[in-house]
Amino acid sequence: MNELIQHFAFSASITGPICLMILLGVVLRRFEVINDNFIDVASKLVFKVTLPAMLFLSIINSTSIGTESIPLVMFGVISNTLFFLFTAFTVRFFIKDPSQKGVVVQGGFRANTAIIALAYVANAYGETGVAIAAVYVASLTMLYNILAVIALTPKGENSNAKAYLGMIKSMAKNPLILSILLALIVYTLSIPVPEIITHAGQYFANMTLPLALLCTGGSLNIRELKHDRFPNIIATGYKLILAPLFITITAYYFGFNNQELGIIFFMSAAPTAAASYVMARSMGGSATLAANIIALTTIGSIVTCSLGIMLLSSLNLM
Repeated sequence: MNELIQHFAFSASITGPICLMILLGVVLRRFEVINDNFIDVASKLVFKVTLPAMLFLSIINSTSIGTESIPLVMFGVISNTLFFLFTAFTVRFFIKDPSQKGVVVQGGFRANTAIIALAYVANAYGETGVAIAAVYVASLTMLYNILAVIALTPKGENSNAKAYLGMIKSMAKNPLILSILLALIVYTLSIPVPEIITHAGQYFANMTLPLALLCTGGSLNIRELKHDRFPNIIATGYKLILAPLFITITAYYFGFNNQELGIIFFMSAAPTAAASYVMARSMGGSATLAANIIALTTIGSIVTCSLGIMLLSSLNLM
């Protein structure tokens, strides 16, 4: 019994602060302390400034990034691609509406690695884990954009040149990808960074997760969950149950353990990425369903991730 309590306490120490920050965002939005304009501006600040600063500093200050990160990144790309193929093939048996099918597929595989998953990693492993996870995030960010276009392209259209061009432009200008690539160059070449820049950047970095989680909570719309319940449940099942099971068990089979296995689990157990709403809306999918999937997986991931942490810690795997 004591051992179970210890595992629960360990799990709560990782997911609890994130749950409270999201809940605080919901409460502040409910009492109009924050509004839609604040959430829009703060989200842009996180995406364009504070999160890139956090990832950049985590990498250049790390002592654990090197060729040993390559197997982790390769596994992430391959396993997520395979899970996408599995999702795309099986979802068609449950969802017949063309406007919903691609949205459910995207909601089932595209994880919020840059915010929620990184918050889990930061709570569990600190800056060392964030630095390793940053490279993983960069590779998955590029992969997710490519796979999302494939998933949301209507059946019968072999290509969507406009969508792919937009995706390439988006990735080329993505602040997260650019900051990680710049950090890897600085890290590899041992380029000195002035202390005044790192100190100023750390102020931004420290803002990232609290501000991002507040925006996540403030943007949740629980009332909308009554719409499209069946496809919402299907997407949530894929994202919160099948994805972490498939990817984490496969990672263990291939020899990943401890911190690396924990990072893989957090990245796969995270809820659906907020970017899936923008992508679905721009490509003619059901934007309402996309928003509902984000909301339900965000709420549900607190429970499923907590259970997953308890299981992995009880087996001494993380």
